[in-house]
Amino acid sequence: MGLKCGIVGLPNVGKSTLFNCLSNAKAQAANFPFCTIEPNIGVITVPDERLKVLEGIVNPQKVVPTIVEIVDIAGLVKGASKGEGLGNQFLGNIRETDAILHVLRCFDDPNVVHVDGNVNPVRDKETIDFELQLKDLETIEKRKQKIEKVAKIGLDKDAKKTFEIYQALIAHLEKGESARSAPLTEKDWELVADLWLLTAKPVMYVCNVDEGSVVNGNKYVDMVREKVKNENAEIIIIAAAIESDIAELESYEDRVAFLSDLGLTESGVSKLIKSAYQLLNLQTYFTAGVKEVRAWTIHKGMTAPQAAGVIHTDFEKGFIRAEVMQYIDFVTLGSEQACKEVGKLSIEGKEYVVQDGDIMHFRFNV
Repeated sequence: MGLKCGIVGLPNVGKSTLFNCLSNAKAQAANFPFCTIEPNIGVITVPDERLKVLEGIVNPQKVVPTIVEIVDIAGLVKGASKGEGLGNQFLGNIRETDAILHVLRCFDDPNVVHVDGNVNPVRDKETIDFELQLKDLETIEKRKQKIEKVAKIGLDKDAKKTFEIYQALIAHLEKGESARSAPLTEKDWELVADLWLLTAKPVMYVCNVDEGSVVNGNKYVDMVREKVKNENAEIIIIAAAIESDIAELESYEDRVAFLSDLGLTESGVSKLIKSAYQLLNLQTYFTAGVKEVRAWTIHKGMTAPQAAGVIHTDFEKGFIRAEVMQYIDFVTLGSEQACKEVGKLSIEGKEYVVQDGDIMHFRFNV
């Protein structure tokens, strides 16, 4: 599945440093605005300890983890919604992503200039929110004008309802609120899904802190927490400079020792990737054979045929059934044959909703 998270934030907040740690692509990281001109795209491997366990049991020829694309988008400035700086390009790049990782500078360092002269993560957040909200207002206003006459006549019920939703969204955005928090039903969102609103995308706030604040945060993180408490958004604390050091270490043992010295059990990058995966409402199922053990990304709630279609569209079209084992049963019993013998391999049809960690074989006919 082509899923993307976009890293956004004002210039010099640590976006490109974080991107370097996250992906195997390398964005230029330097102490001046607009260091990243074109959006850098990298591929993130989603950490999943279950793959290692399955590898030990199956001993396959290769192991393929699941991935999420990460996009490092050029820094934003005030006036971007009107085309200032790299505004139009920036906003267009966000539109192509599925979720937003909003990096906020939560550290003091006189050697790293701030585009507004001093550190204030709440102001930085509001700057980007404001530009995105303005762009969304522009999008809705244009669309509203197209259906206003039809909606007011009242003969087209869908047009009338859509017009009302447009008005509700405009009122919400004009209050300085993002579309994702608008009081709309799921059915309402279906009617206006083609707007592709920037502020309707799920968001995670990434507080980039100094080394001393990586465990408990600091006053800047507290400011962010207070500001976003009603947004139903996740906050993660990360020290991009530390993550950069960790990324340079060659062995797993060295990385564990480094983290232990800092009082951490897991790197910030690992936590961020897992959280981003959750933010996109994704889960994983596995295929496991001697040729390959592989993790597959699906949306939560997908049925067996839809999950099969992620491997190949023919699998979904010709779906007959799925043979399913739960991860815990497979690991406990140690083989597919053992699962069959004790009735832990089930035969599922088209209505089966895939669960996270399912190990699956698909039968299909094309």
